[in-house]
Amino acid sequence: MKTTDTEILIVPGYKGSGPDHWQTRWEKKLSAARRVAMGDWHKPVFEDWRDNLVAAIGTASKPVVLVGHSIGAQVITHAADHCDGRVAGAFLVAPPDVENPMIRPRHLLTFGPYRRAPLPFPSVTIASRTDPFCAFDKSEEMAASWGSLFMDAGDSGHLNHESGHGPWPEGLMVFARFLSRLEA
Repeated sequence: MKTTDTEILIVPGYKGSGPDHWQTRWEKKLSAARRVAMGDWHKPVFEDWRDNLVAAIGTASKPVVLVGHSIGAQVITHAADHCDGRVAGAFLVAPPDVENPMIRPRHLLTFGPYRRAPLPFPSVTIASRTDPFCAFDKSEEMAASWGSLFMDAGDSGHLNHESGHGPWPEGLMVFARFLSRLEA
C-alpha cells in the first residue's frame, strides 16, 4: 500500500505531540496524514479518546493506517473492535503499562487493563528496553497478546523528543516498510 492509498491517522499520547515530536514531523511530511483530536491532552478521559478515534476512523474515505505513540497506542488497541473493518494496520510505538499502579499521572490507569486479544488488523509494536513507562518484558507481552510484530528499539527511552527521537528517520523507514506490506 502507498501513502496515497490510505489515510494515516496520527494518535498522540498524553500531552499530545509537541512541534519537535516525530509524530508532528511525520504529520507534516506525509500528505495523507492527519492528527486525531483526541480530547483533553492534559487530563485524558479514556472513553472520550476511544470515541473520538472511532469517529475519526469513521470519516475516512480510504483504508486507515493508525500511528500511535504511548497512551495513543493503547487507545488504538481498545478501539480496534469498533472500526468496522476500516483499519488496514496499526503502528504502535512505546505503549505504556496501563496496569502499573505506579504510572503517573494516575488517571492513565483508566486506559487499562491492556487488551488481551489479537487485533483484527496487522500491527507492529516498537518498544524500548529503557522506557520509563513500561518494562520491556511487559511490552513484549502486550505485543504478543495483540498478535503484533514486535520490534526491539534498544535503549531508546520513551521514543519521543525528550529521548532524542525528534525526526526519528529509522522509525519512518520501518513505517514505510510496514505500509508497503499492507493490502489496500
